[in-house]
Amino acid sequence: MKICQGMSALVTGGSSGMGLEYARQLAGRGCRLLLVSNQEKALEEARTDLSARYGVEVLTHCMDLALSSSADELFAFCRERAFMPDLLVLNAGMFFFKELSLPDDRRRVDAMLELHVSTPTRLCLLFGEEMKRRGSGAVLLVSSVTAKLPTPGITLYAATKAYLRSFGKSMWFEYRPYGVDVTTVCPAAIDTPLYGIKPGLMRVGLALGLVHKSEWLVRRALRGVEKRHRVVAPGLMNLLLPALVRLLPAGIENRLWQRFK
Repeated sequence: MKICQGMSALVTGGSSGMGLEYARQLAGRGCRLLLVSNQEKALEEARTDLSARYGVEVLTHCMDLALSSSADELFAFCRERAFMPDLLVLNAGMFFFKELSLPDDRRRVDAMLELHVSTPTRLCLLFGEEMKRRGSGAVLLVSSVTAKLPTPGITLYAATKAYLRSFGKSMWFEYRPYGVDVTTVCPAAIDTPLYGIKPGLMRVGLALGLVHKSEWLVRRALRGVEKRHRVVAPGLMNLLLPALVRLLPAGIENRLWQRFK
């Protein structure tokens, strides 16, 4: 599917980080946008900036996508406003590095499961049915290299990203006969506030080519959508990191975890 002027795109988590970069690059191609996140002020700033810079219509909707009702509410919002996207970018996410325990982490666990699993699944199915009916459209699911790295500290994050990768790869087959594409992007280390990495360490990673800018990742993800790729996993770290972790003995991994947790 060629992403071009006049098309519409819905971006979840579109007020900051990679989501905002998706919005920028799509606006630069002339797409009409709907940005969704729970950051009302940042949404309004993004709407004002993108509209002025690119001359495109930018709609926003502030809502918590980590609620069980959010997918149906967002779909209803779009139907009311006759906004059925040609491209659905399911990017919203959260991250924390911590050993899981109850009851302390119950709220964060539930939120991550909703945000990374239930909501994107439901949104893909709801908007996917509309795309199937008209015989065109694309869904971009944002997974992660951690989908291949079940590791302590990011136990739930890695598991939910593995779900998205598996779900997207399977839906690519189910939707393809209807003219609808599903591409799953698996970023490795990206310069984004989501992970809370110290600025100095981030600069070193960028200089060594171990970390990439969000602009770099988004360009490759959108190119993958246009080429109807099933999975986009760019960068050297996507090749090296999973292989290195698989070679790491469990005993050494456990000692590292006990030291850094």
